[in-house]
Amino acid sequence: MKRLILALMLLLIGGGIGMTQAQTTGKKVDKKTEKAAKKAAEEAELNAKYALAVKALEQQEFVLEATRVEFKRGRSEYVSSTTNFVSLKDGKATVQLATNSVISGPNGMGGITVEGNASHIESKTDKKGNITYEFQVQGTGISARVSFRMTKGTNRCRATVYPNFNSNMISFDGELYPYAQSNVFKGRTL
Repeated sequence: MKRLILALMLLLIGGGIGMTQAQTTGKKVDKKTEKAAKKAAEEAELNAKYALAVKALEQQEFVLEATRVEFKRGRSEYVSSTTNFVSLKDGKATVQLATNSVISGPNGMGGITVEGNASHIESKTDKKGNITYEFQVQGTGISARVSFRMTKGTNRCRATVYPNFNSNMISFDGELYPYAQSNVFKGRTL
């Protein structure tokens, strides 16, 4: 991890020095070279985020901060990432949904917050490097299977919650972060 961050820093510093030298000598920086350097820097940043997300999954301490929620029949809504999330820490899973409605929900933020104990945790990586991460969660207000799907090379992720007693599944789309780096606000739980 430290090597990846160090490599990213060296790439950014090296690119900056090269551009400064080209400007001071009066040479124009080739647009293709500049574009390639920018693309390489973006790719290195995404790979660093991916590495952090994979480590968080392995340690079972992560948060998926959702920016979009999709409901059972395909209806979707863009939401705030600080109040809509799925997390796992210390064997406790939390699912929070807070839509942008004027009606206050049981969590005090316009939605619902449920948590329970996570069990049957499984992680699989396919040939392309995409990760599928699943677990069961049982609690006062929730009994469901939660399935995460993260594409290789990015921390973009989709978590789908499949309730055990009905078919009202819900999907959360967003970015996966280590729990310590998350920026979420947890409401009252049921």
